[in-house]
Amino acid sequence: MTPVEGLTLMTSEKNPGRTPARRRMAGYTRLVTEGTKAEPVSEERTQASARQQQGGSSAGDGDTPSPTPIEDASTRVDRLQAQGVDLPAGHTEQEPKQRQHPATPSPARKRRMGVTPATAAVRDVDGRSAASAEVDSAAQPGVIAPTGATPSSAGVTGTREVVGGDAASRSNVVGPAWLKPALITAVVLVLCFLVVLAARGLRTLEGVQEFVLAYDGHAWQPEVAPDGIPAWLGWQHFFNVFFMVLILRTGLQVRTERKPPGYWTAKKDSFFSPKGNSPKKVSLSQWLHQSLDVLWVANGVIFFVLLLVSGHWMRIVPMSWDIFPNMLSAAVQYASLDWPAETGWQHYNALQVVAYFLTVFVASPLAILSGVRISTWWPERAKRLSKVYPVEWARALHFPVMLYFVAFTAVHVFLVIFTGALQNLNHMFTSRDVVDWWGLVIFLISLLVIAAAWFLTRPLFTTPVAMRMGKVTK
Repeated sequence: MTPVEGLTLMTSEKNPGRTPARRRMAGYTRLVTEGTKAEPVSEERTQASARQQQGGSSAGDGDTPSPTPIEDASTRVDRLQAQGVDLPAGHTEQEPKQRQHPATPSPARKRRMGVTPATAAVRDVDGRSAASAEVDSAAQPGVIAPTGATPSSAGVTGTREVVGGDAASRSNVVGPAWLKPALITAVVLVLCFLVVLAARGLRTLEGVQEFVLAYDGHAWQPEVAPDGIPAWLGWQHFFNVFFMVLILRTGLQVRTERKPPGYWTAKKDSFFSPKGNSPKKVSLSQWLHQSLDVLWVANGVIFFVLLLVSGHWMRIVPMSWDIFPNMLSAAVQYASLDWPAETGWQHYNALQVVAYFLTVFVASPLAILSGVRISTWWPERAKRLSKVYPVEWARALHFPVMLYFVAFTAVHVFLVIFTGALQNLNHMFTSRDVVDWWGLVIFLISLLVIAAAWFLTRPLFTTPVAMRMGKVTK
């Protein structure tokens, strides 16, 4: 009896269609993917396997063995099973990745310390994932994709885009949020230090010393210019600061908020929607911004009228050409930290005069003109006027003007504190040229009032007011 006939007899007893049960060694696992159906072993493959196993005996029977073609993993598994060989669980023969079901998720791998998972978290530049590229390479004839061929983190840098990972991996790529402000602050401090060194070096030169003596930093001012700061000017100063802080806050909200807390629509032919305009739907932040603008402009009109009537305009308007050399002299003195004499009760220095002039007569009108163009007050039917003054110009101008007010306020507060805080605060809040604590007390009370107003500008408190002036929607 030949080996082939012996195999045929073994498979034809009692139930020819059923393969005899085999004893499995401990740890055996099936190599066929769950959900797939293994192909039955054909008679031709059984005979070929038997010939290969018997070797020379098959050749002695007169059968010439045919060359075995290149086998893939599944064919080799079938052949070994046909020979009666039990494959252990740790066997290295596995199906190629292209035979796996695409919807079957791969088992989760343990994460190692300091190692960012590259699989399913890295994509090529052309948009394909590393797994898809691996499958494409495995799909080529005669090529089996190697196991664990995931790219290293060094290969990802510069060639692939990180689309996942934890916060630590993202922070390593982008950097912490505080890094950029810290670098900007460091650069500004270094530049200020260099400016101080340069100014102090200039002050040692004989020519610069003669220039500072000739121009002490105070330009010519008419003798009829009034002295001191009247009480109305102190109150105007407080209201100006009060409204400016809230306007800056709401302006930044309008510029940065992505999802407003609510929307507001003006009543037809009302104050915020003049006759001829259709009521516009704006965010609650923009409505509050416009309302505060109205109060700030009203306070500014009162200030401007009183400034002209009282003659105090002569103190903040340049009256001669010597304003320019005195500006340069005052700048050198400030930069060298050897500041010019403080005589604000009677005479501002040249830099103060120019700063106040620009704020009152240039920046404030520009803020009003650009704000009106963006607001709901702009007439819709004025087509020619809208063409002459496009809204894009107003938007491009409005934000830089706001930055100027922020810079002016920061420098103003700095000089008030470091050039005699008690005396300066008494000038501004008590209208007295004395050095005591009352000015500071009133200043602190004003800060509390501004903080309370900052808190009350939340939608919880502003929405009822907005509903009285228009329609509020979510």
